[in-house]
Amino acid sequence: MDYVEPILSIASQIYTLVENVKANKKRCSRVVERVKALEGLVKSIEQRDAVKLSAEVESALKGLSITLKSAQGLIEKYTLANLVKRILKSSSHGDEFNSVNERLNDAFQSLSLALQLEHGNQVFKVFDLISRHKEDEVDSREDDAELKRSKKNSISILLNEYVAMYMNKPRIITMEIRMIKPEELKNIEEKPIMTTPTSEVYKGEFGGFTVAIKKYTGALNVKSVFKTEVDTMKRFEAPNILRMFGICIREENTSNPEFLIIMEYCEKGSLRDVLNSKQELLWTRKASMCLDAAQGLYRLHLTEEVSKLHMSITSSKFLVDGNYRVKLGGFELAKTETSLKRTTKDKEKETNINLLCYSSPQQLGNINQPYSKECEIYRSVSPGGATWPFSDFVALYKKVCEEKYTEPLPADCPETLGLLVSACRAYESSQRPSAGVLVDKLRSVVVQLEKQ
Repeated sequence: MDYVEPILSIASQIYTLVENVKANKKRCSRVVERVKALEGLVKSIEQRDAVKLSAEVESALKGLSITLKSAQGLIEKYTLANLVKRILKSSSHGDEFNSVNERLNDAFQSLSLALQLEHGNQVFKVFDLISRHKEDEVDSREDDAELKRSKKNSISILLNEYVAMYMNKPRIITMEIRMIKPEELKNIEEKPIMTTPTSEVYKGEFGGFTVAIKKYTGALNVKSVFKTEVDTMKRFEAPNILRMFGICIREENTSNPEFLIIMEYCEKGSLRDVLNSKQELLWTRKASMCLDAAQGLYRLHLTEEVSKLHMSITSSKFLVDGNYRVKLGGFELAKTETSLKRTTKDKEKETNINLLCYSSPQQLGNINQPYSKECEIYRSVSPGGATWPFSDFVALYKKVCEEKYTEPLPADCPETLGLLVSACRAYESSQRPSAGVLVDKLRSVVVQLEKQ
């Protein structure tokens, strides 16, 4: 019962906070509705005083407690006086609610499964996927309309700027993934911005967005795998997953057609590029970027299928847009689990010490160690070969597997953020947080840093 009272207390605080929100009232109220549904499950546990809780129920309650603290922090953010300044700094306030609602749904699924309860249709309806998406869409429209109507008050100029800049602009996430005609691509630069052994990447425009256009230089029939790729990308559509707009075939009816993949353009390059630039970033910004990365990973990990893991996460696979939003990329064309494993065990890569530095202790210690979500959590915070001074595998193995070494954190790193990073790098994989728990805790860290 250690978790029940704190959970009910947090829920009560959320109900009080929602009465004082200054914007996104519909979204905040919807979160409260879902919290109340979860509260019903928790209260049913409270009434079972004589029944010892199973380990599964206790684990579900622990996860719910973390998620509710995250939801509390999000709603609290919209009770603060300098709300407009915060909204103008970021166009992603709607995405925050989507993430919290996903976590609340996860908590409901975990807890109801653990309890094996049948509460009837009413409580389950609150978390029905189709209903949730429809409700969230309506909430979004009403909240945005309310912001537009706010021009009557003293902050109308700032709000109108926000509306002009963000709300009337098409969103990448609403663009359909499809076949793109060559004439729809505009202002393609002559020189590639990146070249790989199999492709060249150019900067251009499509549908009002700046895009990255990847042209394959090898004999690859992109069209033959396009449907599989579309299914994959639609499954993982999310603000923190790099968006693919579609493919384009130029000179299709010739003997030498060109196959292009049109993707979201991230002007600041990879996360590794940003880190290498020695750019001075506030810890609030760094924590927000960590939250973005975790949300991309969480979206990927929603499936239990190993074949849907990224399999090769490094700091170079996270991309950073002009607003410092981090997006998980590096999917390329859809691959099977077998081809992914073959790629990660490619001889050339195995001998590259820089890439091996991202590996978890379990992978370094056993080449046959199954790849898992815990491995990806470790890889997502590992510095890789960019900063580790290892020249060969033996030295790396001794340091990581025998001495259990982890790179020291910066002296000025906030304690709460440092504890999370350390947890992700825990030697024992079972001690590392899931991507969902990481999202919850990082959101709380970001809210805490924003208050300072």
